Amino acid sequence: MNTTQSVTNTLDVIDSTNVTATNVKRDRVRRYLVAAGRVSLGLVFFVCGLDFFFHFFPQPTEPMSEGAAAFAGGLVGSGYMFQLIKGTEVLVGALLLANRFVPLALTLLAPIVVNIFAFHAFLAPSGVAFAAVLVALEIALAWAYRDAYKPMLSARAR
Repeated sequence: MNTTQSVTNTLDVIDSTNVTATNVKRDRVRRYLVAAGRVSLGLVFFVCGLDFFFHFFPQPTEPMSEGAAAFAGGLVGSGYMFQLIKGTEVLVGALLLANRFVPLALTLLAPIVVNIFAFHAFLAPSGVAFAAVLVALEIALAWAYRDAYKPMLSARAR
């Protein structure tokens, strides 16, 4: 082996080491971002779900719009739907915080997040920014756990 080949091989090893170190750093940052998003989403739904049952946050003082009041009244008036939604939020929040069954938790949470966004987009626009953050967190976490959804999204059952 001549000197030029030796130098080239050494540079290749150094270059692959740098790429590997960069990938390790990128994976570490991604892992922390996913964990932060999971804990953030889990805290929001765990705490807000518990608030329905224990009322530790002050209730809003300004009245809801007519459409928002009708929608909320229908959920509460059904006798079970709002309790089911808030119970699901507590369960999903706990699963996200415990880092257990995260893909299942995100699947259960998706229709709730869509309805929160739709409620604020059409009936109570003052909260649409926070609802958009919830949608963004849900989508980002679903993307991070996308491998878990592949079997469920296959066109043909195995």
